[in-house]
Amino acid sequence: MEMELVQKELAAFLSNIVNDNKKLAFERVLPCRTRYVTLVLEDIFQAHNASAVLRSADCFGIQDVHFIENRNQYEISPYVDMGASKWLTLNRYNQKQQNTEYALTDLKQKGYRIIATTPNTNDILLPDFDLEKGKAAFIFGTELTGVSAKVMEMADEFVKIPMYGFTASFNISVSAALVLQELRNKMNQSTANWQLTEPEMHELRLLWYLRTVREPELVLKRFNQSHPNFEYQYLLNLL
Repeated sequence: MEMELVQKELAAFLSNIVNDNKKLAFERVLPCRTRYVTLVLEDIFQAHNASAVLRSADCFGIQDVHFIENRNQYEISPYVDMGASKWLTLNRYNQKQQNTEYALTDLKQKGYRIIATTPNTNDILLPDFDLEKGKAAFIFGTELTGVSAKVMEMADEFVKIPMYGFTASFNISVSAALVLQELRNKMNQSTANWQLTEPEMHELRLLWYLRTVREPELVLKRFNQSHPNFEYQYLLNLL
């Protein structure tokens, strides 16, 4: 409870530094943010594709994006990303021998259904996906071969995007955008509890404030002078 009070005091402190237009934008966006749906990108090797997905995630209100880095390391393409990653929570899995298995197990333990975006004998069309069944993590695979065999093994459900031409698949960034648009429409009409909780919104507001101000470490040190017991390093680690 004491930590929550200090965080609120920090938010008020930062509020005096952040300009009013930014604060209004944060309050407009926060109620639309969700962790009910999340994205997982497995071994994406083209930076512009990964960055385009981040831009779509931000536009459609998806807060968390997960990167599985078995062979390819995620990189931002600033001219495509357009600053979207600044407002997202990015999770990277690159420390294990089996990063895909570790990532999907972690997501399952957090209550997510693992949804592979690839054709399968048990697949359904994206418009038929049941959002009401619970939280969902949509997995997108590498540009050349799609999702890995481990994803296919661990997936709970499979969805495919309806296509009507000769080409077998969409570009990954296009696929992600189409999936997110459909899911956003479903969420807006859903009775599921897809919005962030108040504590989640408060923490996110705090992080967005810090990502907006110049030299956030110096700002936190200044705040720390009046709150000497406040441990702010964890906030810096999230920036």
